[in-house]
Amino acid sequence: MNSKSTWLTNDYAEALQKFPERKFLFSTMSGIDPDPVYTHDDVKQPLELPGEFPYTRGFQPSGYRGKLWTMRQFAGFGSAEQTNARFHKLLEAGQTGLSTAFDLPTLMGLDADHPFSIGEVGKCGVAVSSLADMELLFKGVNLEAVTTSMTVNSPASAIWAMYLANAQNQGFDLKRLGGTLQNDILKEFIAQKEFIFPPIESVKLVIDTFEWGPKYVPKWNFISVSGYHIREAGSTAVQELAFTLADGFHYVEQALKRGLDIDEFAPRISFFWDVHNDFFEEIAKFRAARRIYAREMRDRYGARNPKSWMLRTHAQTAGVSLTAQQPLNNIARVAIQALAGVLGGTQSLHTDSFDEALALPTEEAATVALRTQQIIAYETGVAGVVDPLAGSYYLESLTDTVEAAAMAYIGRIRDLGGVVRAIETGFFATEIGDASYRYQRELESKQRIIVGVNDFKSDAPLNVPIMVMDKDVERVQVERLARVRRERDPVRHNAALEGLRVAATLGHNTMPAFLECAHAYATLGEQMDVLRGVYGVYEEPVTI
Repeated sequence: MNSKSTWLTNDYAEALQKFPERKFLFSTMSGIDPDPVYTHDDVKQPLELPGEFPYTRGFQPSGYRGKLWTMRQFAGFGSAEQTNARFHKLLEAGQTGLSTAFDLPTLMGLDADHPFSIGEVGKCGVAVSSLADMELLFKGVNLEAVTTSMTVNSPASAIWAMYLANAQNQGFDLKRLGGTLQNDILKEFIAQKEFIFPPIESVKLVIDTFEWGPKYVPKWNFISVSGYHIREAGSTAVQELAFTLADGFHYVEQALKRGLDIDEFAPRISFFWDVHNDFFEEIAKFRAARRIYAREMRDRYGARNPKSWMLRTHAQTAGVSLTAQQPLNNIARVAIQALAGVLGGTQSLHTDSFDEALALPTEEAATVALRTQQIIAYETGVAGVVDPLAGSYYLESLTDTVEAAAMAYIGRIRDLGGVVRAIETGFFATEIGDASYRYQRELESKQRIIVGVNDFKSDAPLNVPIMVMDKDVERVQVERLARVRRERDPVRHNAALEGLRVAATLGHNTMPAFLECAHAYATLGEQMDVLRGVYGVYEEPVTI
């Protein structure tokens, strides 16, 4: 048998005389150039079995043969009543977890009647201004029987407290509730920009949940360290992996500085990844992520419990890859991305709806997205073998390359003085901006093809029904907010806000104060205004 080098010199070179390589970028989206072929000589690391450290092949030995991933569709639009109706339809369709999207005013810690909220209430998610909205949002849902994910960051503690207060009022046991709070403020400074307070104070609020959560809501993942938004902002897969893990390690370091036991809080840390179009690179990213995290948590941070070494993850197909042109093509994109997430070993998955480049998903589009997951789970056979692509010369080599590239980035961030310092110096913004620019140039030169966008175009008119938001949502939300303010107990309300101000001022854990504010029907905007008064408001520095 010829060696790889001999084959490239003779057989491959001869073939190129007849069929020259296409003028096309074969490199991954992270710029990793693949060889034309891979052999056993390209595999550098021994391959452990599933469930064995460092969990390249997954930390669950039985994989999906024992338990499928959680099928979790992102839902949230308009009023709490409208989203509640969508929740019930998704549960009836076989969804096994709820994932809540909030509107922009909620994400920025503003009430629906704030001047800056006009025209945005209920548009990109559901409006939640107080416990009254949370009560309607989850009406009729058995909160002990489903897990709930909530995509919110700056005001995450207040929103989580409202969810927990509602559960308490409904008679549910907090120790039996399961779910995930995104609560990853660092990625807001890096990518999404929905921050309120300065980085140090913002991270302090996150660590409050690390300290409080395991004691009172032990089954809840109190943070989902999110690479998704970093990728959606234009990063490469390697940057997404490195920047996200660096964020996660920063939270670990801050929790340790507070004196928390790593083996108490680490098992409840989760991660959230984007799944883009570059099929093998995305699978390699998941495998490399588990390996890096396991080694760093054990060897650098001293975690002793194997559960602290395990990177548990949710994944979502790439919204940024969806096109308004020929939107039905997005069904194929989402299916391929979802398959990559499954082959990468995600524990939870959201599939985007094909119409999301046009508007919020229609009910039919959301159902197709869920059915895509179910087809992968029940019709393809990929769930019958644990890590079925393991041993692929290319995938194993690519996993090693992605790992090395990500660790190099993590080393650069540490050399800069850590994540917060890298934010302040504009490191992340520059790196993501450069990657976005390179990718756009590749599209414009047609080195990369997006079907229906820069090639294979069609002049056929767009004929896809889209969701149109009810214009009365804002009026109804403002009226409910006014009613809450009229009917709540003013003494309890004022005392709760003062308790939050005192806790923030003295540096105490704020979660008990947030929970009391929720029960007192203090609005989200009122609570965030208290913290604005204590912490100040962050303004991003201009970097050139």
